[in-house]
Amino acid sequence: MNITQLGRVIIPVSDQDKALEFYTGKLDFEVRADAPMGDGNRWLEVAPTGSSASVALMPPREGAPHNDQAFLVFGTKDLDADHAALKERGVDVDDEPMGGEGDVPRMFFFRDPDGNNLLEVEESEA
Repeated sequence: MNITQLGRVIIPVSDQDKALEFYTGKLDFEVRADAPMGDGNRWLEVAPTGSSASVALMPPREGAPHNDQAFLVFGTKDLDADHAALKERGVDVDDEPMGGEGDVPRMFFFRDPDGNNLLEVEESEA
């Protein structure tokens, strides 16, 4: 095998422009790609500044089931500050972070405009 890293994750969105506004406006992601593709489709990728991996925001494949058990996980050095900032920006975010017991890191869920579950996890200082 020659796999060396995670390059991108594709998540289904109902409206690429609305998703772009959320990821760039609420999460401060940068646009990595925004180009026409195929029969009137659009390839749209965003990512946290400095990240080697990106998120592709694509319309769902026709007939594909929505999987509400899949979600993206983002790492952070300041979970409390990010939680407060997302609440202030009007993002659908859990009331309080969870975890922090034993080896379980602190974390919280939030959702994009399509209801995709996103999880932010506090990175260890080690």
